[in-house]
Amino acid sequence: MLGRGVVPATEPVLRGNDLGVLRGDGLFETMHLRGGNPWLRTAHLARLRAGAAALELPLPPDGALVELLDGIATGWPTEVEGALRLVCTRGPEGGGLPTVYATLTEVPAATKRLRDVGVTVATLPLGVPATARPELSWLPAGIKSISYATNSAARRWAARSGVDDVLWVSTDGYVLEGPSANVIWLDGDTLCTVPAARTGILPGTTCGWLLDHAAGLGLGRAERMVTPTGLHAAAGIWLTSSVRGLVEVRSLDGTGRPPAPHTPRLQELLGFA
Repeated sequence: MLGRGVVPATEPVLRGNDLGVLRGDGLFETMHLRGGNPWLRTAHLARLRAGAAALELPLPPDGALVELLDGIATGWPTEVEGALRLVCTRGPEGGGLPTVYATLTEVPAATKRLRDVGVTVATLPLGVPATARPELSWLPAGIKSISYATNSAARRWAARSGVDDVLWVSTDGYVLEGPSANVIWLDGDTLCTVPAARTGILPGTTCGWLLDHAAGLGLGRAERMVTPTGLHAAAGIWLTSSVRGLVEVRSLDGTGRPPAPHTPRLQELLGFA
């Protein structure tokens, strides 16, 4: 914890009146720890700072955040994948300094297995038009908030429905994102994803890196709006996130999909093969 250093996992670090607990007022970033180092740390901190500006949430300097992350990761076995989470809340009710802490856990075997077997996905209506959120100047969009009620509700729905994950769909019929993942798909020789600025979805660090390096596989890159029908016609569909990396969608709304030949190459490019 910032200012206290490393504390045992069983030691409390939050006050009962912390606004992160009371109101979900805060942000977080989860980084994939590989070889003992947080991958794409600079991109994660940049996204955190952009979100903090949107929430008018004061943050410590990046140097202090890096020191905290390095302190947590020190001594972690380099051969073990980790999920390094940085959490920043507005702090105690009534004013005061923000609360900043980090946690580190091993990536579960079940999560890593999904990279091999893929996931089943269903579309789920989100109840808003695709471009509604960015048009509301008062509403922070594209931030990684700790307020996860909607995300958790979607995951519970997925579990009840017998699928691994969901993709939210707007009222005008466009695919947006998952509760904790971006979607990418292959259209011909172009790797595509949903435009974050236009839709207000979270701009993914893993997704962005992958599209930036798609040329290394001879693929183009594009940001496009897509419907579920458009996804069904894609040569491949994948979910991307920091810890899972890239997982292939093997079933969409009950329709099975054959393995995409590009999956191993994309995983190798990301360093997960």
